[in-house]
Amino acid sequence: MTTTIPAGMVPAAASSQVGSPLLNIAIFAIFVIVTLAVVIRVSVGRKKTAGEYYTGGAAFSGRQNGIAIAGDYLSAASFLGIAGAIAVAGYDGFLYSIGFLVAWLVALLLVAELLRNTGRFTMADVLSFRLRQRPVRMAAATSTLAVSFFYLLAQMAGAGGLVSLLLGVKSWAGQAIVIAIVGILMITYVLIGGMKGTTWVQIIKACLLIAGAGLITVWVLGKFGFNLSQVMQSAVDRSPKVGEKLLNPGLKYGKTTMTKIDFISLSMALVLGTAGLPHVLMRFYTVPTSKEARKSVEWAIWLIGLFYLFTLVIGFGAAGLVGPGAILAAPGKENSAAPLLAFHLGGSVFLGIISAIAFATILAVVAGLTITTSATFAHDIYNMVIKEGKATQEQEVKVARRAAIAGGVVAIVGGILANGQNIAFLVALAFAVAASANLPTILYSLFWSRFTTRGALWSIYGGLGSAMLLILFSPVVSGKVDATGKSLSMITNPAIDFHWFPLDNPGIVSIPLGFLLGWLGSITDKEKPNAEKYAEMEVRSLSGHGTAGAIQH
Repeated sequence: MTTTIPAGMVPAAASSQVGSPLLNIAIFAIFVIVTLAVVIRVSVGRKKTAGEYYTGGAAFSGRQNGIAIAGDYLSAASFLGIAGAIAVAGYDGFLYSIGFLVAWLVALLLVAELLRNTGRFTMADVLSFRLRQRPVRMAAATSTLAVSFFYLLAQMAGAGGLVSLLLGVKSWAGQAIVIAIVGILMITYVLIGGMKGTTWVQIIKACLLIAGAGLITVWVLGKFGFNLSQVMQSAVDRSPKVGEKLLNPGLKYGKTTMTKIDFISLSMALVLGTAGLPHVLMRFYTVPTSKEARKSVEWAIWLIGLFYLFTLVIGFGAAGLVGPGAILAAPGKENSAAPLLAFHLGGSVFLGIISAIAFATILAVVAGLTITTSATFAHDIYNMVIKEGKATQEQEVKVARRAAIAGGVVAIVGGILANGQNIAFLVALAFAVAASANLPTILYSLFWSRFTTRGALWSIYGGLGSAMLLILFSPVVSGKVDATGKSLSMITNPAIDFHWFPLDNPGIVSIPLGFLLGWLGSITDKEKPNAEKYAEMEVRSLSGHGTAGAIQH
């Protein structure tokens, strides 16, 4: 069944639900059952050690880990948010894809292999290697939890918007229940399988997502004689309000000087943020050697690049075949572009398949985030700070499991509150926080011999605090309205406006500030840097010698 959606109109299906709710649920249930079986299978007979729980015993090959990284990185923002952004904003929407992809070059060239050689389980292992353990680990843990929270918000919000489209659940309570179900499934994956089970879920999901996006791409191109220019022209024809502007830069970010500055800020966050994302950095510890870590990133770059080329066709295809009017009027708004396009192409069955892939995307990413937050709390805070490194591995894993449950609850509550926000944009905020707080400290730790504990604390807390403060008082939270006076901020009451920072993304201020504070804190610190520890760290990071050893306390 193929349903044509007239330009600017939303069919009855889209106003309540699209396709068959029972079919959508059935296909998704099949995925959940299969992946749970895989998770249970790989977890049987495994020792409950910290290494097994956090890194899967570092037993994955570079190719496997690269596919898993792609599965972890290609989130709901990539599939739902970016496709919708391209469908509505055209060229400016595709800039998200470019930023997310280019960011991997920074990760490959500067941090991937060096982090793998220096750390053991978490980002804090690297940051605290030659500095005072307790304060640096607490700072790194705080930053990790903050970044992960923003990322979790995006994924859970995507779950709420998707289910409102597929099941016709428009009530706040109904969507909240579905978000809670997604959170419970996420916790289940982590508790049963740890990193090994989560990795296999991400591998399966990456293969399904790239295959599904590839199928939509070929299908859309086939409708236009495999002529990309005709796809774009169709998008222009179905977007009468903007016309040719859809294909040119500036539709979203070029209207005023402030929007141009906001675009620069967004670009800085996207390009620099990946190298500071804790759940991505943790994946480098699941391979046995630095060579495999390099191979992981190479595989990830090729797969991620291919997928983002697909999003270009999917986004413009949705604009041309469905129409921006129908997309923005559907539940989930921009996030509904890809599912509506799937419904247009292949009816209820194809929509059910693509929707199951979208749900799988959300589940896999939130599972990776959950295991990262639980590892951060158990390894860095509980063991290394509270217990001063004296906790047994069994105790640490037990705390990690409890932290996973607590993190899941926080994710559920946050996802309910953020439901309805554009998920690509929420992820961009997570990137801004990661680039402001984590990246400066990582680079200084790896490459600057004069970096000190004070510099690390100032860099992490300064970058994190400034990013969070500017987000709180930005138009994202309050004061942003459309032409009709409707609120576009998280606070939906347009009368509540306390923003004073004019940009949506804080990166242009908070990222340089993080680097500046790290330098300033170090040069004003009376504590002399430990030259011997820096030399040891430099040798270890470049050669991998001693990587398997325990992190010194």
